[in-house]
Order: sequence, then C-alpha cells, then structure tokens
Amino acid sequence: MKELDQEKAIHLLNTIMEFELAGVVRYTHYSLMVTGPNRIPIVDFFKAQANESLLHAQQVGEILTGLEGHPSLRIAPMEETYKHTVRDILEESLNHEKKALELYKTLLETVNDASIYLEEFARTMIGQEELHNIEIKKMLRDFSGSAI
Repeated sequence: MKELDQEKAIHLLNTIMEFELAGVVRYTHYSLMVTGPNRIPIVDFFKAQANESLLHAQQVGEILTGLEGHPSLRIAPMEETYKHTVRDILEESLNHEKKALELYKTLLETVNDASIYLEEFARTMIGQEELHNIEIKKMLRDFSGSAI
C-alpha cells in the first residue's frame, strides 16, 4: 500500500464537510418551500435528506479529527434561484447530489490503496449518493413523462 497523503485527504474531507453542511441548509430550505397537494411526502423526503447530510458531515468531521485535521466552520457556497416549484427543487437537488457524488469519487481516488478504512467509507458514500441520484431522477420522471 502507498502512504496516505494526509494533507490532501484532510483538505478534501473539509470540502466534503462544508458541502454536506450546505446540504443541511439547502434541504431544510426546500422542505419549507414545498407547496401543493403532494406536499407532505415531499417535505418528509427533504427533511430526511437534511438529516442525512448532517449525519454525513458529522461522520466526515470524526474522520477529519482522527487524521488530526481541524473541521471547517464554513459551509459551501449556495446559490438561491428563487424557483420553488417541486420540479425546480428536485432538479436543484439532483445537481447537488451529482456534485456530492463527484466529491466522494475524488476522495476514493485520493485514498485508494492508502487506507482501507477511508476507501470503504468513500465507497459507502458513493453508493448512497448514487442511490440519491436514482431516487431523484425517478421523482423527476413524473414531470417529464420520460426517463431523465
């Protein structure tokens, strides 16, 4: 096995933590903005996403401190489109989840063959983010009538 580039891993983990914390804010905002006859299950979905983002941020923070890093107090930048139809919110969510997936893939590349624990963590997170992408795409199908 190669040696872990601890500095690079810590930097990337902080970026991921900031992104996950932004997800908490984003999904909480979305849960407040949903209206319409299907509001309740969609609100529940976004609240669950916010809680999961917080859990992911906490997990990443634990790893960071375990690597002797210092977890960031920042959150990743977020744009506000002021578009709050369910379709718009789901499309924004899909974009967010795609970015999260890319961050975890970069983490996997960074720790590959250097830390079994971090590899497994990254793979688990990639699997969860891929599932989120699939679920949101399925939710969006009803709006387009076809696969996305």
